[in-house]
Amino acid sequence: MAINKAVGKPPKSHGGMRNTIEYVLKDEKVREGYLDITGPFSEQEITSDAVYRTWLEEKKIWDKDFGRMCAHNVISFHKDEAVTPAEVLEIGRIFAERFFSDHQSVIAVHQDRNHLHCHIVTNTVSYMDGRKLHQSSKDLEQQKVFTNNLCRERGLHVAEKGRHFDGSLIEAGEIISWNKNTYKLLSNNSKKSFLADCGIALMEVIPKSASKEDFISGMAEKGWSVKWEDKRKHIVFENANGDKVRDSKIEKTFAGLKVNKEDLTIEFERQNELRLRDTEATEHRDNTGESESEYFERYYAEVESAIAGITGGGSGGNNTEAERGDSAEGRTDIIPGEPATDDLIREVKADINASRSQRGAIVYSEAESRARERERRLEEQRRAKEQERAAEISRRTRRHSEPSR
Repeated sequence: MAINKAVGKPPKSHGGMRNTIEYVLKDEKVREGYLDITGPFSEQEITSDAVYRTWLEEKKIWDKDFGRMCAHNVISFHKDEAVTPAEVLEIGRIFAERFFSDHQSVIAVHQDRNHLHCHIVTNTVSYMDGRKLHQSSKDLEQQKVFTNNLCRERGLHVAEKGRHFDGSLIEAGEIISWNKNTYKLLSNNSKKSFLADCGIALMEVIPKSASKEDFISGMAEKGWSVKWEDKRKHIVFENANGDKVRDSKIEKTFAGLKVNKEDLTIEFERQNELRLRDTEATEHRDNTGESESEYFERYYAEVESAIAGITGGGSGGNNTEAERGDSAEGRTDIIPGEPATDDLIREVKADINASRSQRGAIVYSEAESRARERERRLEEQRRAKEQERAAEISRRTRRHSEPSR
C-alpha cells in the first residue's frame, strides 16, 4: 500500500530549497544510497550542494529565480508491505519521469523509519522551455491513480476506502487520519471522547516540543499527565478523570500521529534543529543586516571560491553600533556630577578602542576558523573523489539503472 502526498507550502526562498534538498539527501536517512537524479546534472556525485547549484543555475538561465523554488512529493509504504528499497526507488523514478519529465528531480529512498518512503523533490523551472511547474487538484488525483497502478503491477497492496492494510473493515466512528480537517472536526465536536481529547492535545503539543521535558510539560497544560518510563515499552497518558490512553492506541486511531518513544525523540531532535537554524538565521540578520537569500548567495559564493582555491578571511570592520564596544553610559569609573577631565576622556576612548579591537579580533578569529574548516572539508571531498574516480567511471553508465552506492 503506497500513499502519495504532495507536501504543501513549497519553499519560496533559496534557503528553503537548499534545506529541502539537504533534508532529503541526509546520509542517516538514505542509509544504503538508494537515490537518483533526472534532468541535466554534470556533477559526478549527487550531493545537496551540487543539486542546489545546478538547479539555481537553471532558474537563472530562464530568468525564473523567484516564487516557488521546488515541488516535494512523498510516496510512503505501509510497514508490513513486502517491498524493497530498489523497488521503491524504481517507483519513484517512474513517477518522476511521468509527471516531471521536463524538470530536474532528485529521488531518495529513506530507511530511517519502520516503513520505506521515497522523497521526490523537483525544480519548478523546466529545463526544456523554462515554464514553471503547476499542479492542480486534478493533477494530484492523477498522481494518486498512477501510484496505485504502479503498486498493482508489482503485486503490492492498494489503499481501499473503508479498509485497513490487512483488508479488515474500519469500525464505525474510527478516526484513521491525522490532518488539518480531522483536527478541526474533532476540536469542534462537542461529543468528542477522551481519546479524541488526547489526540487533539498531542496534535497541539508535539509541534511545540523540543525535548521530553517540553512534551510532558505541554501535555500537563492540556490536562494530561504523561507516564514515560525507560523500563516500560509504552507511554501512557492520563487525564484528571483517570481515563488512560496508550501511545499504541493513539497511533492505531490517528494514522500518521507517531507518539511512541522513538518517533517522539526523533521529532524532538528535528524541532531542536529547526530552532537552532532559526536562531542562527536571526542572529545573522541582526548582526549583518543580510536577508536569508542574500546570506545563502554569499555562502555558496564562498564555497565556489574555496573550490577554486581562493581563501577568504574574516574582518572586524563594519560592525553595528551594538557590536562596536562599550558605551560610556553605565560605567562605574565615571562619577555623576563631576566634570570629565581630558585624562578621563582619553581613558574612556582607549577602553572603547580596546574593546573594538578585541571584538574585531574575535570576529576575525571565528571567521578564519570557519574558513579553515571549510577548506578541510573540501580537501577531504577532493581526496575522496580522487580515490573513487576509477570506480566512478565504470558506474556512470549505470547511474540511471541502479542505485548509487
